[in-house]
Amino acid sequence: MRTPLAAYAKAPMAKKKDSKEDEKKKLERPIGENRKARHDYEIIDTLECGIQLVGSEVKTLRDGKVSLGEAFARVLRGEVFLVNCEIPEYRNTSMFLNHVPKRPRKLLLRKSEIVKFAAKSEDKGLSIVPLKMYFKRGLVKVLLGIGRGRKQHDKRDKLKQQDAKRDIARVMRSRD
Repeated sequence: MRTPLAAYAKAPMAKKKDSKEDEKKKLERPIGENRKARHDYEIIDTLECGIQLVGSEVKTLRDGKVSLGEAFARVLRGEVFLVNCEIPEYRNTSMFLNHVPKRPRKLLLRKSEIVKFAAKSEDKGLSIVPLKMYFKRGLVKVLLGIGRGRKQHDKRDKLKQQDAKRDIARVMRSRD
C-alpha cells in the first residue's frame, strides 16, 4: 500500500510577522549619516522632512556621495534651510548643468512643523542638526534632530556609560 505524498511534505512554516518599523526600514535606502551628531549633541526630538534638490544633486546622492558632518539647519524668513551640507558635483554632467556643492538647500516642512521646530531651536543652547539622509519611496528625506550641545565632560561620561553597558553585556553572554 502506498502512502500519499502529502504525508511526506513538510508542514508550512509560520511566517514571521514584520513590524511596521521593519517595513519602514525596508523602504528606506541610506545615503549618509552624521554619526558625530549623536556624540556632540544630546538629541531631544527628531523630525523627518523632504529636501529641495536639482537633478545633478539627486544623481550624486544615488552614488552615495554626501557629507553631513559640518551641516546644520537654520530658520530664515519662515523657512528652514540645510546649510553647509556638501553634495559633490556630478562628474558625468557638463559644467553648465552642474550644481554648487555647498549651497543652502530648502527643507520641505509644514508651517506647523516649522513653527514648532523654530520655537524649540530658539531656546538657549539648542541647535537643529541633520542626523541622516536617505531615499524613501524614491524621494530624498532628511532626519533632523534638535539637540543640546554636550560639554567635553558630558561626552566622557557618555562613553564611560557605554563601555560599562558593553562590559555587562559581554559578561552576561559568557555566563550562558
